[in-house]
Amino acid sequence: MDLQPYLPVILFILVGVLVGVLPQVLGFVLGPHRPDSAKNSPYECGFEAFEDARMKFDVRYYLVAILFILFDLEIAFLFPWAVSLREIGMAGFWSMMLFLGILVVGFVYEWKKGALDWE
Repeated sequence: MDLQPYLPVILFILVGVLVGVLPQVLGFVLGPHRPDSAKNSPYECGFEAFEDARMKFDVRYYLVAILFILFDLEIAFLFPWAVSLREIGMAGFWSMMLFLGILVVGFVYEWKKGALDWE
């Protein structure tokens, strides 16, 4: 069995793993280990992780996160469209312009409603 054609794939995977893992290991080994209260405080969701589950909390974080995911995924449709633009012609171009118009209308609506404002 000849494995030579798979050498570029194996090298690509190894380089990808090294690029992903090596900076983390270097940061852990060489970085300073001086935790304080600011570093240990919650920053993702805005409330302590191990408190009462029935407490009230601000949902603005979740609203902004959902809006980001929504618009980010819609923008991801632009990449395959840009690659195949010559093959799909003017019909594909105008259908994407319609899609982007709807996306802009949704963005402006969310902006006017104040969903993107953080107090």
